[in-house]
Amino acid sequence: MAPYRILSLDGGGIRGLLTAIILERLETAVPGWLDRADLLAGTSTGGIIALGLAHGLSPADLRALYEKKGRDIFDDTWWDDIVDIGKLAGADYDNRNLAKLLKNIFGNTRLRDLKKKVLIPAFDLDNENPNASKRSWAPKFFHNFPGQDSDGDERTVKVALYTSAAPTYFPSVDGYIDGGVVANNPGMATLAQSQDARAMRNPPGLDEIALLSIGTGQSLVRIEGKDLDWGYAQWAKPLIDIMMDGVGGVSDYQCRQILGDRYCRISPIFKPNRTIPLDAVNKIPELAAFAEKVDISGAVRWLRQSWN
Repeated sequence: MAPYRILSLDGGGIRGLLTAIILERLETAVPGWLDRADLLAGTSTGGIIALGLAHGLSPADLRALYEKKGRDIFDDTWWDDIVDIGKLAGADYDNRNLAKLLKNIFGNTRLRDLKKKVLIPAFDLDNENPNASKRSWAPKFFHNFPGQDSDGDERTVKVALYTSAAPTYFPSVDGYIDGGVVANNPGMATLAQSQDARAMRNPPGLDEIALLSIGTGQSLVRIEGKDLDWGYAQWAKPLIDIMMDGVGGVSDYQCRQILGDRYCRISPIFKPNRTIPLDAVNKIPELAAFAEKVDISGAVRWLRQSWN
């Protein structure tokens, strides 16, 4: 029996360029493997890539998007810094350029119009439930599977903006923020979705699933000191990165334990003392050069053995 094939893509801002280049290289090595994917999942920048692939864009198209338009997305003007009192109030960037770019790509398409099934995490800051005992914030996983909980009517542009609204970097959108706060690596979420009998008439067994997970590069970051007596000001910025890296590692562990050799993870590690932040558009050439040298031989072998 053919496997149920899942591609899962991490968040990481401009580091999505690394993902796009790795996908491009894998497609060259194993032509047509992407066409056989049953489910495309992605968080934040990975969500934009997943939606782009499901819309019909190629990895080369997505690579060009990052290389040519990345600086426009993370465009911080002097006026914005004044309004935001430097970086003390307000997001680092507005999302108007990103929204315009996404509109040019997706137009008015809705999730139901996409050529592939997708799963896109976001986080709802207020579910606005009329029942006060149920009103709260909560994770939200947008998908275009059939069923009563389908999000097929949602506009693709909006979902892309929801999943990529990283706290402190971009403002929230319609009450949603970046899915990276709960599932920066959405691999485990894809396994849960694949087992949903409401959306899948015949859910695949876990032994029938092949899952390829691609990260956006790991920086060897650390916080030295054994007894940190920090408050809000000290924890605010690193806490975002800690949460996103931490939840990604949990998902990797869970998927590896559940799927064994039916799971493959590509998660390149940057050189020591080399950090590439989510908005490091000045490092696009360096990031592209790094991506071209990532060893994908293991993933190529895995695709040939497990994806067909």
